[in-house]
Order: sequence, then C-alpha cells, then structure tokens
Amino acid sequence: MSKTAVIILAGTEGHANLGRLVNGLETAKEFAENNDDEVELIFDGAGTQWIPELEDEESDYHELYQSVQDDAAVCDYCTGAFGVDDAVNDAGVVRLDDHDGHPSIRSLVDDGYEVITF
Repeated sequence: MSKTAVIILAGTEGHANLGRLVNGLETAKEFAENNDDEVELIFDGAGTQWIPELEDEESDYHELYQSVQDDAAVCDYCTGAFGVDDAVNDAGVVRLDDHDGHPSIRSLVDDGYEVITF
C-alpha cells in the first residue's frame, strides 16, 4: 500500500506544461486504479488554471481528468490568485486551505504521503 500526493503546479501555457499536466494525471490515475493505494491529486499555484479546461467536455484531457476527479482538490488561495474561482465553484472541486489558505504539504508528509510534483 502506498500513499501518494500528486501536485500539479504547471500552468496552462506551453507544451512543456501540458506534458506535466498529462504526466501528473496519468500518475494519479495509476495509483487510483490500485485499491490498496491512496492518492491525492492537488492543483496548486498556476496548476489551478487547468480546472476550467479539464471540466470542459470538449477538452482532449477531460476523460483522463474524470478518471481521477474524485481524488482532486485545489489550493483555495491560488484559485483566486489565478482567476478560476467561478470555475472551481461550478465544478465543486474540494478546496484546501489548511496552511494560510494553501494545502499543507507538511500535513501530507506527516500522514505518510509521498509527494510528487509536476
């Protein structure tokens, strides 16, 4: 059994960031498919900008996102900072704010999660 937190920090600009998003989603999906594993998928920083696109059924990555959506959360502070509050609210994605409005990486580590960032 493993506990893994996949954190997507990559923004929506550029091919490299798209690659980071897809690799992060695929990694989360791999862990989610194993019932013995626990996975948290967290969109943080500029990564929160992906939520509107991933929620769009026309997006090339909508289906992949849907496969891990139940494990997804976003940084509460960053949704406002990157202008995606409404999209996150509409999507009903869980907001994390346990460390000054941000997800607590320390809490994840304390809970035994291995943290992987993309």
